[in-house]
Amino acid sequence: MIKYIARRLLMLIPVLLGVTFIVFTMMYITPGDPARLVLGESAPEEAVEALREEMGLNDPFLVQYFNYMKNLIVHRDLGISYVTRQPVMQEIVAAFPSTLKLAGSAVLFAIILGIPIGIISAVKKYSIFDNVTMAFALIGISMPVFWLGLLLILLFSVKLKMLPSSGYASFKHMILPAVSLGAQSVAIIARMTRSSMLEVSGQDYIRTARAKGQKEGTVVLKHAFRNALIPISTSVGLQFGSLLGGAVLTETIFSIPGIGRLMVDSIKMRDFPLVQGSVLVISVAFCIVNLLVDLYYAYIDPRVKTQYK
Repeated sequence: MIKYIARRLLMLIPVLLGVTFIVFTMMYITPGDPARLVLGESAPEEAVEALREEMGLNDPFLVQYFNYMKNLIVHRDLGISYVTRQPVMQEIVAAFPSTLKLAGSAVLFAIILGIPIGIISAVKKYSIFDNVTMAFALIGISMPVFWLGLLLILLFSVKLKMLPSSGYASFKHMILPAVSLGAQSVAIIARMTRSSMLEVSGQDYIRTARAKGQKEGTVVLKHAFRNALIPISTSVGLQFGSLLGGAVLTETIFSIPGIGRLMVDSIKMRDFPLVQGSVLVISVAFCIVNLLVDLYYAYIDPRVKTQYK
């Protein structure tokens, strides 16, 4: 198990190097002068050129990338924000907990709602419940997050005045953002759960369990659901990683100061270090989530554990 974890951690190195190189290249070729944006359009050319030299923007591309990676690896420094002149790590640390809280709430909502719907739909396949829930799941997958968020604000905040429309200070503040962000995940997890349950329900051990006279609830939850958990766990892990990086629109609509909103503001201002640092942190979080999902496989399926040995 330890060797497997070490191997997976080593595999993160080329992934993160590729992410940093791609993002650095995209920001390098993006039109716009960060020095001019920082000082303003009315700043004299001498001041702009001096700031460009201070930022290292006059260096060749490979030199800039090498200096960035050297500071990241040797000093664990993501650089200084061009706009706020604050350390990038400090700003990300301040914003990331909000995104983590939002993504965690959304995926928890998706698990609580999606898995039971998928199980019931599989047990009662082709019933009215199955057809209705799968139709709503298809609508949920197709529904844009920003559109759903605006509808929820109009209904529950403007019309009914039941829930706040912005912020993240309390549990009530997180309900609408979590539902808006997690609606697509509910649909995806429900469909994946139904598909996995239908796949294992025809296996020999399920028929054997029923032949032994075990209760239907025991057959469904202990035998069928446990063996269907691997694809479901994969779907949940991927959804959580996607929600970490895909909460930009939700954070903007509900005025949540998370890393997604921070990244969008940084792109507008051509704040290269802050954009690169934000993408790198989200990439690391996504890789860690996938690693935890892989380790969870060994917990729920003894056959996977034997492979590690």
